[in-house]
Amino acid sequence: MQYLTYKFRLKDGGNKRKQLLRWASAVNTVWNYCNEASYQTLRKHSKWLSFKELTNLTAGSNKELELQSQVVQQVCKEYVRKRVQTKRQKLSWRKSHGSKRSLGWIPCTNQNIVVYDGQEVVFNKKTFKFWKSREIPDTIKSVSFNEDARGRWYVNFVCEVEEAPQYGMLDLGVDLGIKTQATISDGRKFERENLTKKYEDRLAMAQRARKKKLVRTIQTKIANIRKDWNHKTANAILKDARLVVIGDVSCTKLAKTKMAKSVLDSAWGQLRLFLRYKAIRLGTIYMDQNESWTTIPCSDCFERTGPSGLRGLSIREWVCSNCGSIHDRDVNAARNILRLGLQTPIKGISTVKKRKSHKENEEQENVVPA
Repeated sequence: MQYLTYKFRLKDGGNKRKQLLRWASAVNTVWNYCNEASYQTLRKHSKWLSFKELTNLTAGSNKELELQSQVVQQVCKEYVRKRVQTKRQKLSWRKSHGSKRSLGWIPCTNQNIVVYDGQEVVFNKKTFKFWKSREIPDTIKSVSFNEDARGRWYVNFVCEVEEAPQYGMLDLGVDLGIKTQATISDGRKFERENLTKKYEDRLAMAQRARKKKLVRTIQTKIANIRKDWNHKTANAILKDARLVVIGDVSCTKLAKTKMAKSVLDSAWGQLRLFLRYKAIRLGTIYMDQNESWTTIPCSDCFERTGPSGLRGLSIREWVCSNCGSIHDRDVNAARNILRLGLQTPIKGISTVKKRKSHKENEEQENVVPA
C-alpha cells in the first residue's frame, strides 16, 4: 500500500478565515515553545527533548489554546521530525504577526476530522466546505490545513491507496536543458516558454508600484503554470518507462552564473523530484547519473567526435566523423546518459527507503550536533 495526498481549496470566506488564523497562531505558539524548551535543555543537559517529553510538557495547553490534544501532539511530532532532519540546535520561529508572518499550518489526525458527502469537513466543531475536484478514498490517515502566499486556505487528506500497475517496458535517459527542458533518449522533447521572461515586465511594474497583492498573484501564477507543466511532463515520461536515468546537472552551481534566471525558470529540481516520487508509486526504477562527457561522445560508436568547448554549444546537430551517424546534441546526450546508467549496477538501488526501527529513531533524536 502507498500514501497519496489529496489537496482541495477551502471556501474560507468571512469568519472562516479568521478562525483558521486563530488556530494557526495557537499552533505557532506550541511550535515556538517546543523550539525554546528543546534548545534550553540542550544547552543545560546536552540532550534534546524527545517527542514523549515534549508531549508531557505541552499536556493541558490545548484547552487554553482552543485546540484538540491530538493537534498539539502532531505539532510536537512534526517539530521532532524536522529537528532530526535538519540536525540543527534550534529551528526557525513561526511568526503569527508582522510583514514576515509564517504561512498558516494546522496539523490534524483522522480522529479530529469528519468528512460529510466529500464536500464538507468538520474540525473542532466548525464546518468548512471545499471544492471537490476529485474523489477522496475512504482510507484517510491524516489531515492538515495550510495557507498559501495569497491567504487562501487548503485542506489536505493523506490517504492510503493501492499500488498503481506498471505496464512500462522502456529504458529511458533524460537530458535536462534550458531551451528544451527535457530531452528523452527515444527522441521526444519537452519544452515550454520561459515564464520568467514572459511575466517579468508585468511583475516589475507591480513591484515598482508596491502592489504587494498583485505581485503575489503574478508569482503564484508563474509557480502554478510551472508546477502543472512539470507534473504533466513527469507523467508522460513515466507512462511507458521501466527505468529512468536522468542527468545530475547542478541547479545551484549554474544559478551562480549569468544563466541564473533561465536555470531557475527551468525548475530542474522540481521535475526531478516529481519523477522520483511518481516512479516510486509506479514501481519504476529511478537513477541519477553523472552527465560528464555525455554530449561529446557518439552514442553509436562511442568515439569523442562531437563539438566541445563554449563554441560548440551553438552546434545543435553534428555528424560523427568516425561512423557517419547524424546526431541531435540533446538526444545524443540522453542516449549516453542511458548507456552509462545501464552500465551502473542496479543492485542496492531501491525506489523505497528502508524504514527505520523505533529504537534507531530514538537514538537519532538524542544525537547532539558537534
